[in-house]
Amino acid sequence: MRWGGDDEAGDEGYPEFAAARAGHLYRSACLLTGGDTHLAEDLVQEALGRVFVRWKRVSRVGNPAGYVQTVLTRVFLAHQRRHSSRRERATDVLPETAGPDPGGDAPLRLTLLEALGQLSAKDRAVVVLRYWEDRSVEETATVMETSSAAVRTRCVRALARLRVLLGDSLSEHAGR
Repeated sequence: MRWGGDDEAGDEGYPEFAAARAGHLYRSACLLTGGDTHLAEDLVQEALGRVFVRWKRVSRVGNPAGYVQTVLTRVFLAHQRRHSSRRERATDVLPETAGPDPGGDAPLRLTLLEALGQLSAKDRAVVVLRYWEDRSVEETATVMETSSAAVRTRCVRALARLRVLLGDSLSEHAGR
């Protein structure tokens, strides 16, 4: 299927790629949005749609998973710029997770998600990219289209803010 005559579109291997990455993208998007699952779904769909249009080129890239993650983060940041006057709201609904016991540490997850929701969009993006996606400072700077020094500074400030927000509540849940 071709959209708008774009020679880049082509779906060979795309459905499998999208199915394999959708869960991880959704969990990342939930973290980026501070738990707004509806917005997370929209962001994932937007990112996957943008990748589909350029799939022939993207599929030849050495790391299409990293590419789609970068697209997701940029879609999130663009959405935040467009809707910066809206207030964010945290939710107690967690994204589905893979693993043997996804609900075993629910209080800890809720506490962390609530604290992430109180960070600014860029601070949340830095924390998610650096600690959830395990990206380097340089990779994070590239995704966020900023300097490495700005990423390091934002990361230090975001972690300090999280420590203030979490206070003793993190140690309460971590000991379980």
